[in-house]
Amino acid sequence: MDIQLILSFLGASVLLALMPGPDNIFVLTESITRGVRHGVAITTGLVSGVFVHTAAAATGLSLVLQNSAVAFQLVKYFGAAYLFYLAIQAWREQRMKVKIEASDDASFNFGKLYSTGFFMNVLNPKVSLFFIAFLPQFVSPQGFHPIVQMLILGLIFMVSAWLIFVSIALLAGRLTPYLYNDKFWNITRWLRTGVLVVLGVFLLL
Repeated sequence: MDIQLILSFLGASVLLALMPGPDNIFVLTESITRGVRHGVAITTGLVSGVFVHTAAAATGLSLVLQNSAVAFQLVKYFGAAYLFYLAIQAWREQRMKVKIEASDDASFNFGKLYSTGFFMNVLNPKVSLFFIAFLPQFVSPQGFHPIVQMLILGLIFMVSAWLIFVSIALLAGRLTPYLYNDKFWNITRWLRTGVLVVLGVFLLL
């Protein structure tokens, strides 16, 4: 695998994990209202679900690659188009409404929280589409089999997302003021849109 591609993938993964979205906002609010352990358990479930999408994308895309180089190119063009679509959606997206209320529920059940995060991720078809669009651009023609490369990339994404989401859980109290800051949401909208556009252009080229 190309080390430059891996570093590019890592950078993109970190930026995408940092951008406020349903998953990390959910981790943040749960951590504030119920405690850090709840946030960490949900995070572990969420990133575990990523492996399911990665395995599905890796298997399907590798079969396409083996059968037809032209078909694989079409998949990449679809991926670029989908990333541009996500960029447009990110630009149009309204500020997320976040309501944080104190909770008296101090119970902690790792299995239940883990399964909540896991199924939140696995049952989201948008995540599957994203990985189909995201992974091919970082697969090198040389080196390991495409399935192996994409599984490695998926693991890198999982580890980076887990570290960032756990950091969000640990820093939940300090991050809360940003949720009510209009400037913060405007900056993140620009950043998310820019990251998705760059990924789409990179995939086309």
